[in-house]
Amino acid sequence: MSRSSHVPSRRGLLLGAAGAGAGAALGMAGAGGAAAGAGVPPVLLTEQASKRILVLDPGTDVWDPGADPGVVRWAFSPLGDARYRDCAPEVSWVYPSEAKVRLHRGRTFVLTTASFGFVGVVEWPTGRRYWGTAIGPGDDLYNPHTAEILPDGNVAVACSTGARVRLYAASLGPRATRFTEAELKGGHGLHWDRERRVLWAMGDDELVAFEVAGTVARPRLVRRFADPLPVATPGKSAGGHDLFPVAGRAGRMWVTTSASVFQYETRGRTFAQDFAGAGEIVRKGVKCAGNDPRSGRVVTTVPEAGLGETWWTTTVSVHRPPGAYKLLGGGIYKARWWLPV
Repeated sequence: MSRSSHVPSRRGLLLGAAGAGAGAALGMAGAGGAAAGAGVPPVLLTEQASKRILVLDPGTDVWDPGADPGVVRWAFSPLGDARYRDCAPEVSWVYPSEAKVRLHRGRTFVLTTASFGFVGVVEWPTGRRYWGTAIGPGDDLYNPHTAEILPDGNVAVACSTGARVRLYAASLGPRATRFTEAELKGGHGLHWDRERRVLWAMGDDELVAFEVAGTVARPRLVRRFADPLPVATPGKSAGGHDLFPVAGRAGRMWVTTSASVFQYETRGRTFAQDFAGAGEIVRKGVKCAGNDPRSGRVVTTVPEAGLGETWWTTTVSVHRPPGAYKLLGGGIYKARWWLPV
């Protein structure tokens, strides 16, 4: 989570920061750094200390944007950006909790959420708004944790403390507000399965397959089936956290829980730990997991002690072989390879 359940709901102080969407060309790494090696994609981060979405140079082991601004390939923040003014980013954009890159009708978008209400689908590299809203801006009573864009242009949002999945009729326009919703305790993960045409949604304790029914203008979510998440201790919550497709392996999704990391096989509806590098990847507290199919490298993040928030880290772990990136002064939550899909 971007807000721990034991932390009081309303913050006494909302951090302020200036910034707006900015574009820069993204390329593959050149010679590459020791952390990643040659040819891996750039790294996409939710960087909560500076309240930005960042795409960073994969050829540098230590990122220091203050001393070397060139390590930042692209950055986004709705703060001070008139295109997102109605989303109240001064109170809704507090802890960016998701960043994933998607292709939709020939355009590239970054989907992002923040725990105090912001949800946006942002065109790359212009920063233009495809769609956006604020769900309960200024508090974490809903806590949007991830989003997904569907082939029809509508956008799903999972809310963790709000215990629901919403599907917005975003295809109606950048400020569309119509939505349908379904209950899901601890909603954290979403992924649209093109092959099976279902919306996978992960909560605290289960992975659910939703069918999208109705019309594009008036969609409905129909719960088809669910599988319980593996638990480390019988009777305890699994604490489902991240749900992300396994790149290059159709029918598999990364699943991270409070205690472990799995891959879910959609055909057999089973959770497996038979993936390469499992011995180093599987551990407690993993906030995200994703692989680069060309190099085989996997990125994960795990919180580290002594930072501004208990869920932050300054390190992006790289696996196969082991390595790391370091963001000086950072407060990273999630990290993903820049792989538009």
